Amino acid sequence: ARHLIEEQNVISVITETLLEVLPEYLDRNNKFNFQGYSQDKLGRVYAVICDLKYILISKPTVWTERLRIQFLEGFRSFLKILTCMQGMEEIRRQVGQHIEVDPDWEAAIAIQMQLKNILLMFQEWCACDEELLLVAYKDCHKAVMRCSTSFMSSSKTVVQLCGHTLETKSYRVSEDLVSIHLPLSRTLAGLHVRLSRLGAVSRLHEFVPFDFQVEILVEYPLRCLVLVAQVVAEMWRRNGLSLISQVFYYQDVKCREEMYDKDIIMLQIGASLMDPNKFLLLILQRYELADAFNKTISTKDQDLIKQYNTLIEEMLQVLIYIVGERYVPGVGNVTKEEVTMREIVHLLCIEPMPHSAIAKNLPENENNETGLENVINKVATFKKPGVSGHGVYELKDESLKDFNMYFYHYSKTQHSKAEHMQKKRRKQENKDEALPPPPPPEFCPAFSKVVNLLNCDIMMYILRTIFERAVDIDSNLWTEGMLQMAFHILALGLLEEKQQLQKAPEEEVTFDFYHKASRLGSSAMNAQNIQMLLEKLKGIPQLEGQKDMITWILQMFDTVKRLREKSCLIVATTSGSESVKNDEITHDKEKAERKRKAEAARLHRQKIMAQMSALQKNFIETHKLMYDSTSEMSGKEDSIMEEESTPAVSDYSRIALGPKRGPSVTEKEVMTCILCQEEQEVKIENFAMVLSACVQKSTALTQHRGKPIELSGETIDPLFMDPDLAYGTYTGSCGHVMHAVCCKKDAEAVAQHMTLARWIHTILARISGYNMKHAKGESPTVPVLFDQGMGDSTLEFHSILSLGVQSLIKYSNSIKEMVILFATTIYRIGLKVPPDETDPRVPMMTWSTCAFTLQAIENLLGDEGKPLFGALQNRQHNGLKALMQFAIAQRITCPQVLIQKHLIRLLSGRVFSELLLLLLFTCLFHCILVGAVLAFPSLYWDDTVDLQPSSISSSYNHLYLFHLITMAHMLQILLTIDTDLPLVQVQEESEEARSASSFLAEISQYTSGCIGSGIPGWYLWVSLKNGITPYLRCATLFFHYLLGVTPPEELLTNAAEGEYSALCSYLSLPTNLFLLFREYWDTVRPLLQRWCADPALLNCLKQKSTIVRYPRKRNSLIELPDDYSCLLNQASHFRCPRSADDERKHPVLCLFCGAILCSQNICCQEIVNGEEVGACIFHALHCGAGVCIFLKIRECRVVLVEGKARGCAYPAPYLDEYGETDPGLKRGNPLHLSRERYRKLHLVWQQHCIVEEIARSQETNQMLFGFNWQLL
Repeated sequence: ARHLIEEQNVISVITETLLEVLPEYLDRNNKFNFQGYSQDKLGRVYAVICDLKYILISKPTVWTERLRIQFLEGFRSFLKILTCMQGMEEIRRQVGQHIEVDPDWEAAIAIQMQLKNILLMFQEWCACDEELLLVAYKDCHKAVMRCSTSFMSSSKTVVQLCGHTLETKSYRVSEDLVSIHLPLSRTLAGLHVRLSRLGAVSRLHEFVPFDFQVEILVEYPLRCLVLVAQVVAEMWRRNGLSLISQVFYYQDVKCREEMYDKDIIMLQIGASLMDPNKFLLLILQRYELADAFNKTISTKDQDLIKQYNTLIEEMLQVLIYIVGERYVPGVGNVTKEEVTMREIVHLLCIEPMPHSAIAKNLPENENNETGLENVINKVATFKKPGVSGHGVYELKDESLKDFNMYFYHYSKTQHSKAEHMQKKRRKQENKDEALPPPPPPEFCPAFSKVVNLLNCDIMMYILRTIFERAVDIDSNLWTEGMLQMAFHILALGLLEEKQQLQKAPEEEVTFDFYHKASRLGSSAMNAQNIQMLLEKLKGIPQLEGQKDMITWILQMFDTVKRLREKSCLIVATTSGSESVKNDEITHDKEKAERKRKAEAARLHRQKIMAQMSALQKNFIETHKLMYDSTSEMSGKEDSIMEEESTPAVSDYSRIALGPKRGPSVTEKEVMTCILCQEEQEVKIENFAMVLSACVQKSTALTQHRGKPIELSGETIDPLFMDPDLAYGTYTGSCGHVMHAVCCKKDAEAVAQHMTLARWIHTILARISGYNMKHAKGESPTVPVLFDQGMGDSTLEFHSILSLGVQSLIKYSNSIKEMVILFATTIYRIGLKVPPDETDPRVPMMTWSTCAFTLQAIENLLGDEGKPLFGALQNRQHNGLKALMQFAIAQRITCPQVLIQKHLIRLLSGRVFSELLLLLLFTCLFHCILVGAVLAFPSLYWDDTVDLQPSSISSSYNHLYLFHLITMAHMLQILLTIDTDLPLVQVQEESEEARSASSFLAEISQYTSGCIGSGIPGWYLWVSLKNGITPYLRCATLFFHYLLGVTPPEELLTNAAEGEYSALCSYLSLPTNLFLLFREYWDTVRPLLQRWCADPALLNCLKQKSTIVRYPRKRNSLIELPDDYSCLLNQASHFRCPRSADDERKHPVLCLFCGAILCSQNICCQEIVNGEEVGACIFHALHCGAGVCIFLKIRECRVVLVEGKARGCAYPAPYLDEYGETDPGLKRGNPLHLSRERYRKLHLVWQQHCIVEEIARSQETNQMLFGFNWQLL
């Protein structure tokens, strides 16, 4: 680059090229005007600016004469461009009528953004060499003066105040033309600061003529700041949004370095070179506030008063910035690192922030660096993120002392928030709420005279006038914000004088702020000085919040006074330490006073409580009779409750099945409808109360990911479920209760001992009767769970009614309607078919969703290591409770003949054809247990009577059904046991192990040796126990919510040791499960022989077909690499299988199965039901039953999808070192996998919350033109 500058004069070539491209945008004044600009042409301008950035990005360390000459020539060419920008797109305040069309403003601001770093680099290049800098300064000064000829030739006006006079141009920002674009003036300000940094300001007169005319240099930046103040005062509201947008970018971090900040610096240059009184008169004149401080305003127009007050506030704020903002190298004695640290401190005073938010609020240099990493750990500590959210930086306590309430980069909102947070913090620490400015660093010598603004006559007059107006009851030309700023200026003046007195003897200090502030305002009798006015302000009730600050200022006055009274530096230093001690004593007094007040408040509360207690006792004495009767009643109720709760302590109370079944815990339920807020007791005869539910197809438990799924359920028989649980229907609920009517409106807007053999004979007789009555020529159905014989033919089929019956539950019509509606919804969503409440598969889908929901919740609890009952969420508890009650009621709303038919099919055991055997190819819990238990009461129904089993009959039905199915499941586990695992003995032979060995030997005989009998007993028992535990957990959940029997304590806590015993106890099972076979051996042996001799079973065992083993494996999202670059590398090698071109693709990773898909490309679209869908949506239909999670690899974004047209973005599990995601990979920090975040994403899937997340996202992020999810 330096070679190109020296040999080819490349800077001049580039700038001349820019001047060739841009002439069409020049107006008659030779200024740019980008109204109606072409984005394409400006694109070329941006490209040329990038070339210039490349040339300047590396500063030369050695300057040759030729390099200096060529650079200066290029700089002068660049000044020509800045000259065309100086004062471009001038605007005039709109009066009377609102502007009709907002002018284009984006192009000018965009070019300003592009040039920001170019301008800074030119200034840094100039600052490399003192001679070069002075010559560049001279050229830039000439260019500014050439652009200011109209200012010098215009008429003058005279301003007078406090005996000081200023003659200046007649100009009003509110009436004349003004521009926000002043790159020449701002470049000159930047060069001046660098001159100051090099200490070369003293040589300036050698290059710049004596008529420096600083007033002209200050004029245009001052106009710009006045424009901003008037916009804040809403004087320019008729100029539309265009001006508001420009003012926003003027102060925004993207532009402020070369706009707002440089304007403040230029005013500081003016303050350092002009007489302070004349400088303040110029400020008052340009802010159009000279009359406001001449006391000539007497108006009752509230809008005008508000306007004046806002302008005064804005002017005071700028004065604070001129005097107090010294954190610019060259203005104050500070380094770049200190500047960055101060920015960070003030950002973190607002609130703790993540790394990205801090970086976003810091200006970037030409290399897109902020310097954040070098200093952040000096002022803040990093707090690591949890499972959600992001890591944040919190400010260290020692950095809080640097907080300046009037930090010049705060927006109005940030200022308010920071002030509130710091006052709140001080209050919590039991400190006063004063927020004085921190001691500022020293000005550089070139700017040392800026402090004279503080103690000049006009400043004192302004402060005194504000305080007098605040004290005056009739005056309304003041606000609390205005007073806060005046206090801040006072504090700055006192701090400055204190610092000077502590560094030098009193006679050498010429800064006399204390004496000026103590001087009376006039010679009148009632004249007051600032200290007297402050004392009066302390007594104004409206200024209670400022009392601490006033106290601090008055203490500082005393401190400076004591320092003034000393005559030498040593004594002054001692006095300073004494004043510090005095301050500490005062602070201790204040602390003691606050403590006294707190104690008084405590005693007052104690007194009030004693009075209330006395009144209560008096009331009880007065109404003794009523109180006694109430006590009696409550005593009786307590005793009744004790009696009722007595059985709960007995041994058999926590057993759910069989004749020892414990009592059901029935509570009176009074629910509040969330829609109408009315309360109603839940009874079967009352109006239906429903829970809002979300029914969805799910593959969360599948054992064969990627197995083809039928998109239409027309031919599916949902009565049986394969043990691989390829997909199911999950029903979840948010737990909110409402009336069915409100929901619709809202949517529109025998206690005899019975053996297993006797029970089986009775059931077979009933089934035999059913076959005779309903088969009509069909071959009779024989239950495979029972013996082949149909039982004693002499046993009459009505004999089941002798086991104990009761009348059928009668539900209200309202409940029946809602039950039918919900059952039809499950049928429609689960099978993807049109709704049809008469379809015979409706009850099957009800049983299926009950079973699958129970299995999904059990799987989730096991995955998280939580207890079966103690960790259920309210929504899960309420949802399961309502789901089970719905399943019971749904049987009654269906034709009982249909339920009987399904039940007999369930017990017959054939799934789809004769080749598929129940024991290997059916999920016994999903299909048989839940369906059979829920359908079993239908056997008691007859044409003539509506009956159902009594509680004692139900207990035997549940017990024997469960025991039979449990034995079948035990056989299922042993037949599918994995014998290839290393048989390393992990425990000693036990009774259970010996039982397992003998049982397997028996089974081996029945299967003709297809099952090896040489497997060790301990291995059999461990495999059986592990395999059957999920089944027992599901059954416990099922019977608890079906019967309401309280579970054992071990299932409410995380007691892993006692869980198995507690499950067996609750389900009336022996802990040695093989004792079941011994107990029922005579009855079960023929069944075992029949089951094990089945040819289909033997064939499967010989061929060692792919079968599901138990326990089923728990699904999880795919394993992701720790380093995100591995995924990016994987994506770079991705080639679309359907496209041969090298067009850039959008590889997307399925987190369910690991497939990489070609997203958002026409090449991989598919047709589903006549509609085009993208590769991801098509994949989701088969991989996740329509619900899926994808990772967009090139963007590091997670996408959740549901169905064909719904989806949302979700935070990716990859974080940078600051605990933040990087969507779009914009920041480019190295990313690593957060196991906690990935685990959270896994739980969103397993909890079936994907649909919920999508719905929530769509509610909060409603876009007018949404993303077309169908083509993802």
